[in-house]
Amino acid sequence: MRKPIIAGNWKMFKTRDEALYFILKVSTAMPDLEKVDTAVIASAPLLRDLVKRQGDNLRIGAQNLYFEDEGAFTGEISGALLKSYNVTYVVIGHSERRHIFHETDQEVNKKVHAALRHDLTPIVCVGELLEERESSKTEEVLRTQVLAAYEGLSEEQALKTVVAYEPVWAIGTGRTATSEVANEACGFVLRLLADKYSQRVADQIRIQYGGSVKPENVDELLACEHIDGALIGGASLDPDKFIKMAKAALKRV
Repeated sequence: MRKPIIAGNWKMFKTRDEALYFILKVSTAMPDLEKVDTAVIASAPLLRDLVKRQGDNLRIGAQNLYFEDEGAFTGEISGALLKSYNVTYVVIGHSERRHIFHETDQEVNKKVHAALRHDLTPIVCVGELLEERESSKTEEVLRTQVLAAYEGLSEEQALKTVVAYEPVWAIGTGRTATSEVANEACGFVLRLLADKYSQRVADQIRIQYGGSVKPENVDELLACEHIDGALIGGASLDPDKFIKMAKAALKRV
């Protein structure tokens, strides 16, 4: 059984004071790190304050990084800087990065390599648009995104990653993929990884579901065979809800 992983993606929410209130409330309430991995994915200016207060069982992640280690790239953040803050995770290829900021599959791949180069755990996001699902292109989109993201990665490197399946049509819309739909897509991602590497490797890579996860549906989603955790958006902004969803993962242990 793969260890569950619950991560809250704050996106562009929370001031410093709001972030400090949240971390002080949840850091001591997280499940044992030996049983469940939990993380808060926050804006870059908040990372240092959060890491200092993460406690024994919570870890902090960044929402993005640039694929170069340094240089004249105004506004970007490097893997080296994130590592110097003792950040653990970095989200790469989130649908908002892909569709609002036009991040390409090739850039996602470069960022995955950069994260691993600095001993950061990449949470690699993949997922289809509504029109792509309605046109029966879900598997085609997932195949393209997964294989591009893992291009040039060895088995050892692949094992250091996490995948987040996030159907774009279910993010912030109130619509949630049924547990059957989510499980089927996550299973397909695992088959792609098994074909690229081996079944042994695929059996060890964890898959999160991200798409309007909330306390009301987290138990059903985490009960699915191929879903090892959740990448949670809006519901993760509330400390009580985040604690509840993190503890829900204990049922999968």
